[in-house]
Amino acid sequence: MKSYTAIAEKCKDTKLYVGFIPGFSGAHSQGESIDELIINLKEVIELLLEDGESNLDAEFVGTQKTF
Repeated sequence: MKSYTAIAEKCKDTKLYVGFIPGFSGAHSQGESIDELIINLKEVIELLLEDGESNLDAEFVGTQKTF
């Protein structure tokens, strides 16, 4: 399986980890732990790829600290 970069954050209100794959339309999920989030994101990607290889809308480049 091809590897993808996931962006993960923790929601202050729900205490859930939420994540998405940049440029991969529909590739987002959540979980009560980072491990659960990663498992859920893998399942989402597998479902989205059932119809063939995805064309990413964008490519993750990196992060930049500005302040």
